[in-house]
Amino acid sequence: MENAGYRKLNVYIKAHELTKAIYKVTKKFPEDELFGLISQMRRCAVSVPANITEGYGRRTLADKLQFYYIARGSLNELEYYLDLSKDLSYLSAADYQELYSLRNDVGRLLNGFIRSIK
Repeated sequence: MENAGYRKLNVYIKAHELTKAIYKVTKKFPEDELFGLISQMRRCAVSVPANITEGYGRRTLADKLQFYYIARGSLNELEYYLDLSKDLSYLSAADYQELYSLRNDVGRLLNGFIRSIK
């Protein structure tokens, strides 16, 4: 795959790691959250590396940035869902700290990546 260069990006690798972690932890959430919080958290998490991938394949800088900004918005939305999950006691303190730290790492990498291509 010629356009698979995105797989080498640290931001993509870390975002993919975050997505897998979100899927793993949400398996422990109450079943009645399947179409609520679980679905929303997974959709946000998946959106981050998916939009990085799509942006990477775009030709113009404006198109690339649009998708990277969408990824950043999804990351911010996920931050709220992490806070809510902790407040509802769906996440242990350790899981929350691990996910929040991972989310912040992705955010730093994404912001740096955006700055580097501008």
